[in-house]
Amino acid sequence: MPRYKLVVEYDGTPFTGWQHQTNGLSVQQAVEEAIERFAGEKVRIHCAGRTDSGVHATGQVVHVDLAKEWRPDTVRDATNAHLRPAPVAILSAEPVPETFNARLSAVKRHYLYRILNRRAPAALDLNRVWHVAWKLDAEAMHEAAQSLTGRHDFTTFRAAECQANSPIRTLDRLDVERIGDEIRVHASARSFLHHQVRSIVGTLERVGAGRWPVGEVKAALEARDRKRCGPMAPSTGLYLIGVDYPD
Repeated sequence: MPRYKLVVEYDGTPFTGWQHQTNGLSVQQAVEEAIERFAGEKVRIHCAGRTDSGVHATGQVVHVDLAKEWRPDTVRDATNAHLRPAPVAILSAEPVPETFNARLSAVKRHYLYRILNRRAPAALDLNRVWHVAWKLDAEAMHEAAQSLTGRHDFTTFRAAECQANSPIRTLDRLDVERIGDEIRVHASARSFLHHQVRSIVGTLERVGAGRWPVGEVKAALEARDRKRCGPMAPSTGLYLIGVDYPD
């Protein structure tokens, strides 16, 4: 049975998240139904990382098994034709071995969080950034972020409903930069806990706003206590931008 790897882009605003839900349309459902309409078979797709309601992706990766062998460009273009007008697009499709698994084969995931830091609210980027009207110090945020890189117990930055077996994770990258009115937080790791990135960004915002000293982030991490986390950043600014696999 041919297996295909798809790279997917989507605006998470109108969806209930990636995974199937009973209270509305998910990204997974939209893509599966589009494939079914062109391929004539029910399918189940598997993703590299589930995203919550409102979270976006420019580089989500999924795999799907089809009963018939199709040209990769046909899989991409036919799926996109049936996805319209939903804000989802298949960027690429390629055949992969049956041993490839979008989630289990991944060796690193990359997220971007966007903060619009200006007095005026977002117009063109409405629902695609976190608007913070007060001045943030990106350099202080970056300095505080470095205490979170490496292997740690991230209980403080873990959602109460997180189903991971362990709070231990290795954060390979956590960089904060300012580009004009936008502050960007880049995070990379093999895997993340539920709400980990949004919890970290919300905590770093406290530092950028001058409400927390830089050292308080490390102290919060070491406390291993969810109550020590800053307010969680909204889903609107978060993007899954890429997934790495072995060559």
